[in-house]
Amino acid sequence: MENVLEQMAAGYSVLHERSPILHTPAEAGLAYEDVTFPSADGVPLEGWFIPAPGSRRVVIANHPLGFTRAGLPSHLEPWHSRWAPSGNGIEVDFIPDYKILHDAGYHVLAYDMRNFGHSGAANGGVVAARYAARDVLGSLAYVRSRADLRDAAVGLFSRCMGANATFSAMAQRPEAFADVRALVAPQPLSPRVTLERSLELLGVDAADTIEQLDELIRRQTSLSLDDHSPVEMAKAVTVPTLLYQVRDDILTRPDDVQSMYDNIPIADKELFWIEGSTRRWDGYLQFAKDPSRMLAWFDRHLPVTGR
Repeated sequence: MENVLEQMAAGYSVLHERSPILHTPAEAGLAYEDVTFPSADGVPLEGWFIPAPGSRRVVIANHPLGFTRAGLPSHLEPWHSRWAPSGNGIEVDFIPDYKILHDAGYHVLAYDMRNFGHSGAANGGVVAARYAARDVLGSLAYVRSRADLRDAAVGLFSRCMGANATFSAMAQRPEAFADVRALVAPQPLSPRVTLERSLELLGVDAADTIEQLDELIRRQTSLSLDDHSPVEMAKAVTVPTLLYQVRDDILTRPDDVQSMYDNIPIADKELFWIEGSTRRWDGYLQFAKDPSRMLAWFDRHLPVTGR
């Protein structure tokens, strides 16, 4: 058990291997620019800007943990072996999402967060919402710096780690979100909850071991599991927010996302559940499958005519 916990702590605490970018917007017939810009603390970030000519609306996409702006090739090794036991051994390709947003009249900025894809390494490889929050802030500053987006209304499409990082950025720099019109946040996740579920899937009593695992992670990263909690950070959200989640996701519990939703201190918020699946990846694929509710949220809050 000690070896198992050491391996879990090492795998969670520090990024050891980046997943590749195997797709580009060109596959969907989209014109795009390769762009680079700094995070709020100067880490170089790499991304794509997909223009929608004549539009005055832009959506910034923030990706999940372990993914890149293109998605995750979890149908290939070594990612397949890691994710197949939880039912997630399939590819997630985000290019169709960008095509949908583009065709609906949105510019899209999709980029790799620090330590992922082609973006810079930082913080000793430690992955934490408080650090990735600086990338969210950097992406907002980049959008505001572009002359062709000067009057554009801004929305955020922030999944999993991207959602956690967005919540953390709102807590750290609320003024940076004063003119952000809407947030769509699929499947934010508390590290403590997902590690408890991972222990349970291994047949281990999480109640007896989670604190030991927490201490191992704290020794490696200087951060405890609760330092990463998006439940508390959700209290800083002031942007109209749509959350959604696979209800029976084997890697978490419904009460985790429900607690975040309950903590968002504004009336203009919604939460909906994806039913009939235990596969987390189905939540990431939901937008391509049926984007109607998410597009309606963006359309409602991002006016066609700009700010």
